[in-house]
Amino acid sequence: MVTVVVLGTWNLENLFRPDGGAQAYDAKLAALASTITTLSPDVLAVQEVGQPEALADLVARLGGEWHTELAAPDGRGIRVGFISRLPLAGVEQVADFPDKLRPVQVDDTGAPVSTMGRPALHVRVEAAGRAFDLVSCHLKSKLLTFPGGRFSTSDEGLRARYAVYALNRRAAEAATVRDYATRLLDGQGDQRAVLVLGDLNDEPEAATTQILLGPPGSEIGTGGFTQPDQGDGQRLWNLAPLIPAEQRYSRIYQGRRELIDHILASGAVARTLTEGDVTSGGATPASIGDNPHARADQPGSDHRPLVVEVADRP
Repeated sequence: MVTVVVLGTWNLENLFRPDGGAQAYDAKLAALASTITTLSPDVLAVQEVGQPEALADLVARLGGEWHTELAAPDGRGIRVGFISRLPLAGVEQVADFPDKLRPVQVDDTGAPVSTMGRPALHVRVEAAGRAFDLVSCHLKSKLLTFPGGRFSTSDEGLRARYAVYALNRRAAEAATVRDYATRLLDGQGDQRAVLVLGDLNDEPEAATTQILLGPPGSEIGTGGFTQPDQGDGQRLWNLAPLIPAEQRYSRIYQGRRELIDHILASGAVARTLTEGDVTSGGATPASIGDNPHARADQPGSDHRPLVVEVADRP
């Protein structure tokens, strides 16, 4: 077995250059760089990058030559992107909902939205003469934000409405990324190496995560996985079952381990893998609650990275 390329994804948690607090920023960069160096990915999809200069600060700590690309930021200034030891080609931003998918309501004003809150980003890399199409994405958070920027409310009607708004937006964003992946696959997923990587803000069984998979059936761990069928050219497989059970989480929310960061792969990649080829790494993060600002100035990230080693197999 010869490893062709190591691909990963990591939510870097609010990687912003500080107005002050240089010591905390330095500690954050040191922790992030240490984990990335240990995992040694060839390409890493990243989420929650603030200023491009902040990503440059991180890359400067990694050593060697790295290529970077970033998508446009969302309303609070975070974006997705890639850092890569391999040259990045075919760069394209993904934002507009696909044709026939109507705009969704995202708050009580009723103003419709027809684009992803955080655009996804596509790149293509080549390793050992093989092309890989990669999409980095960060779907709408499960953590709710209420009018006035509040993270909690005693109004249960408000809570219920905003939970629906968030769910609808995350589903529409999943459909947008899925539409783009469908075009990349072009019915040839058994030959084309296509991967969607990122923070999907929900677990493998969630309806929004399932949207990204394409035709149902043939999941990893079922008898259908080893039996090719007509849907395989369109499918993406969630590689979560290949992560060792004790590592199968990427965030700790209110004391409970969750896997909300994912790597989805076409058959050309998924069928070459076995358990242990996909791992999570980094320090065990502290448990978080519903206030995303509670970890301000903490080192590292509140997420763990995921990495897949893609190899040539006979």
